[in-house]
Amino acid sequence: MLHDVADATHHYIDSLAGDQREHAIRAVTDDDLRHRWAYTPGTRPGLALGELRRDQRKAVHGMLATVLSPHAYAQAAAVMALEDVLDHREGGHRDRHNNDYWTVLFGTPGGDEPWGWRVEGHHLSVNVVVADGRVSATPFFLGANPARVTYRGRVVGQPLRLEEELARELLDRMGPTARRLAVVADTAPHDIRTGNAPRVSPSEPVGVTPAQLGKPAAELLVDIVRFYLDRLAYELADEEFAQIDPDRLHFSWEGSLRRGEGHYYRVQGPELLIEYDNTANEANHVHTVWRRHSGDFGDDLLAAHYDTSRHTVGRGVAQNG
Repeated sequence: MLHDVADATHHYIDSLAGDQREHAIRAVTDDDLRHRWAYTPGTRPGLALGELRRDQRKAVHGMLATVLSPHAYAQAAAVMALEDVLDHREGGHRDRHNNDYWTVLFGTPGGDEPWGWRVEGHHLSVNVVVADGRVSATPFFLGANPARVTYRGRVVGQPLRLEEELARELLDRMGPTARRLAVVADTAPHDIRTGNAPRVSPSEPVGVTPAQLGKPAAELLVDIVRFYLDRLAYELADEEFAQIDPDRLHFSWEGSLRRGEGHYYRVQGPELLIEYDNTANEANHVHTVWRRHSGDFGDDLLAAHYDTSRHTVGRGVAQNG
């Protein structure tokens, strides 16, 4: 798996000319840039798809498709395509385009040093760091505007449909007593609560726990977590899922339970935060994010790598002395 990710990244790097590489590659130690992420419209560091040749754009998509599961790559591609749909709805006054997505590299594969990349633009942010044979890929943000495209009341396009439907199924499955615990506010926030904060700290968990749910509902809560983690290629998702303690999850809902009205939910665990918000544009504008408290941007992997490196150098100096 790691070999495939490195090969796809090398393929993109090899396609770049010298002046492009100057804009595309930054140091993995540039913590400020690595933590500076966003999901709103606007330019980003690195190279935009619109600045690249066709083969280079395909190489960027190849990087995404290697790290993401097939269904999540399809979601990401649909999210990017929606920029043109939204631009048409707005009359083109914001000049949106599906080439307005940027790629920035943090170091390059090869050798023992960490490296990574980010592919990002409106409603998409995938942050990858590789260190010592392990891969980190959070924050992982997907959004959609419009969230649903319909024809005579029937949905013809909804890339983040399951993110909503699984949570609604959980509310139905848990029954009225547990639902009263799960619904913690009548009004939904206007966006995901953590926004694009560079770090998120564990907050007091709220809502309902697996112990307060029947077995079918508790299993579905775990399935929702697995669904978000399965945005990654399954080998990577398996590694992430192995770190989850299902008994310590909390699920909470805010806002209306009626379809078509603003709603929000959150799943929390010791090293897990999932947020979903659909309030804007008459509840037709979705934001979703998966984050890890100590592991976003590969911070835990990088800290472990540099700590090991310092100890190795220290031992080497002592032995040589």
